[in-house]
Amino acid sequence: MKIKQIHHVAYRCKDAKETVDWYVKHLNMDFVLAIAENEVPSTKAPDPYMHVFLDAGQGNILAFFELPTQKPMGRDENTPAWVQHLALEVASMDELLAAKERLVAAGIDVIGPVNHTIFKSIYFFDPNGHRLELAANTGTPEMMQKLDDVKWAMLEEWSKTKKAPAHAAWMHAPQPEGQA
Repeated sequence: MKIKQIHHVAYRCKDAKETVDWYVKHLNMDFVLAIAENEVPSTKAPDPYMHVFLDAGQGNILAFFELPTQKPMGRDENTPAWVQHLALEVASMDELLAAKERLVAAGIDVIGPVNHTIFKSIYFFDPNGHRLELAANTGTPEMMQKLDDVKWAMLEEWSKTKKAPAHAAWMHAPQPEGQA
């Protein structure tokens, strides 16, 4: 078996309508489907929910559950807030910068662009507290090949030492303006 693609990724939301409206307005996603039931199909638990689906491009679906009878949603307090996030790709740096302008104009706090050498990103939160990243690829085929060449060695070293391997330290070296 080989996975074809991600069918959908689901998160919890505080308010399904507010969430759909926000993603349509700020990220230009299309609202494609809503499913609501009073019983969970897989567990048969009596738990009413609204399940909404948004098109994140190229067959990628982002979904949310509103669960009105459950305790208020929280997050994993043992994991730093920057770790759990959803990264979405945009086509160019121009699109990334334009998105940042629109988000800031709408009163949304945005960090970045942050230079990750092979891509640049901006970071912000949706109305549910989920951290989002918009990323524009900037890596060259040569950069990507260098990273591909060391990925298994890096993973093996990390597995043994739990310290950051230096195989790709070139990614973090100061670079002349206009590169990376």
